[in-house]
Formats: sequence, C-alpha cells, structure tokens
Amino acid sequence: MSDAGDLLEETAEELFEEAPCGYLTTALDGTILRVNRTFETLTGHDRTHLVGQRTFQQLLSAGGRIYHETHFAPLLRMQGEVREIALEVVRADGSRVPVLVNAALRADDEGRPRVVRTTVFDARDRRRYERELVAARKREHQIAQDLQRSLLAGAAPEAPGLTIEVAYRPAVEGLEVGGDWYDAFWLDPPRTIGLVVGDVVGRGLEAAATMGQLRSAVRALASTGLAPGELLHALDRYARRHEVGQMATVVYADLDLESGRLRYACAGHPPPLLLEAGEPARYLPEGRSLPLDALAAPTARAGAVASLPPGAVLLLYTDGLIERSDRPLQAGMERLRAEVERHRADVPATLPSVLVNALTAEAKNADDVCLLAVGRTA
Repeated sequence: MSDAGDLLEETAEELFEEAPCGYLTTALDGTILRVNRTFETLTGHDRTHLVGQRTFQQLLSAGGRIYHETHFAPLLRMQGEVREIALEVVRADGSRVPVLVNAALRADDEGRPRVVRTTVFDARDRRRYERELVAARKREHQIAQDLQRSLLAGAAPEAPGLTIEVAYRPAVEGLEVGGDWYDAFWLDPPRTIGLVVGDVVGRGLEAAATMGQLRSAVRALASTGLAPGELLHALDRYARRHEVGQMATVVYADLDLESGRLRYACAGHPPPLLLEAGEPARYLPEGRSLPLDALAAPTARAGAVASLPPGAVLLLYTDGLIERSDRPLQAGMERLRAEVERHRADVPATLPSVLVNALTAEAKNADDVCLLAVGRTA
C-alpha cells in the first residue's frame, strides 16, 4: 500500500507540474508561493526567481498591473473568484504573451481567506484559432457570394429596339442575393423573350438556393412553349412535388419583339406596371392567381394579354419595392406609379436604379428589392 500511495503522490505531482496550463499559489498580496513547470516554460522565469521573490502582478504588463489593481483584485475579494480575464505576462526576455487567467480565494477551516489559486492559459493558440476562424468564415462568405451570384440571371437578351435593365438590392448585409430573383432569356419562336421576377419566402442563402431551383424550373418549362398561365400551373405542381418554394410569388411574361404582344401571369405577385408614351402609367391587373403551393391541390392559373408598343416600358418588381409595415399596400403602389410618372423622361437604362433609390430611401423594414425594366423602341 505504501508503494501504491507513493506512486499516486508522484503521479499527482507530475500532473500538477505538466498540466496544460500554468498553476500558481500566491499569498493574498500576490506574493508567489508555488508555481508549476508549465508556468516556468510559459514565462521563461525560473521558479527560484519567483517563489517568495515576486508578486503575480509584477509579472504583468503595465496595463495589466493597473487592471489588476482596479478590477482584478477588487473583484476577487468581493466575489471570491474571477474567470477568463485577458492579461499579458511579461516573459523573462521582455517579450509579452497573452494569457487568460482564472483565480479563486482559498480559505482556512474558519473561513478566512489564506491564499489565491491561479491558473494561467496561453492565449496565443486561442488567438490563432480565432484568426483562422475569422479567415474561414471569410472563405465561406466568398463561396456563398459566388454561389448566390451564379443563381442570378446571366447576360440579358440583346436585340435592336430592346432594352433590359435591372436594379437589385438584397436585404441581408453581406449577401449578393436573397430570395428575390429575375431572369430574361430567348424563347422559341425567334424574337420572343421570356421575363420573370420572383420572390421566395425567407432570406439568406437558403432562400437563394430555393430561388435557384425555381429559376431553373421556369427556364425548363418555358422551353416547352407553355403560355404564362400554363407555365405557372406547371411550376405550382413542381413546387408541390419537390416541396420547394411554398408561398413564393412569381410574375412570368413572354414578349414578342416583332408585334409587341405581351402575355403575362402573376402568382400572388404585384401587378406589372406599364408606361406608354403619352399615356399615364398603369398597372396590368389581370392574369392573377395565388402564390405557389398555396392551395390543397394545384389548380389552373389565369393568364392575360397586353401590348408593349414602341416607346413603352414594362416594369416587373418584387413587393420589397412597394410594401411597408406603416402604410397600406395600395399606398405603396400609388407611390411607385407617381415616381414612374416623375421620372418618365429617364431612359430604361437608368430608370430601375432611380426608382429603387427613391422608393427605399426611407424604408423601415428592409426587404429584398428587385426591379426589371423592359423597354421597346421599335
């Protein structure tokens, strides 16, 4: 039993000496009474120059000594312990090492404080870890931005007499896109383009991923030649079958550049706004149905037909442009129409950004905003 007891005592001593943190025992005035080998290694001070020779606070930087006097020691006396205090220890060679310090008063049998037990953790690894974590979050952020950017529309169709411009403003700081999206692409027959603006419930990368799925589905369905109402009906079935995009809103249109014929349909989406030369700006209120996957079963969706004559501009947008918590939606729609009238002399190339800036300058409840302007000059 004696040998076993000696072994246990030796093991306990080694655990103390080689612990992963520095250990100190000090008197109430800070005089060092005992240190372990880890503390010697961390600070470069030999214990013979510490025990009974120095106080713990004398090993701190100038700022640390002030903090010890004004905060550390008073808190220790009042609370009996302090935890995770960031300080700097001055090593024997004059260099400094950042540390995290925990300290606790130890009392005698009568409850009188006698000594202070202190643990000192090397914070250099923690700082390195934090820097690496920050850097990792920045690689992740870039990946997220690249992914989101890839989900938005590519180059818009180009043709004589056609202008397509967009203004996009995500609500989530640091993200390239949120749940709103836009797209414009060529259809068959030639000289016909598909136009879409949509709004997915939610924000951030998850909403952006859902948006990407719906955008791809719209393109695939549009390639089959479906009319806008039929396309939204098929998209509704897709959303239900794949459990994606519930309550998302979409406006889809196809425009014949030769004739100016515009076919469109809105699934819970704000109505398109048409600005014709010499005519007041007006909304296109037809072709409306509920958002995607809003009913127990998909139902047929209505479509409508209008005309986009030469000199006209069509605006497709998301509700973030007009909806505010402190006013009725109709007031937001009237504000948009008024701003369009005020800036009707602006060319389609600048009109989207002008309108978005004007209508979101005082927004209290930030939301994603997307505005697609399509102009036909011939």
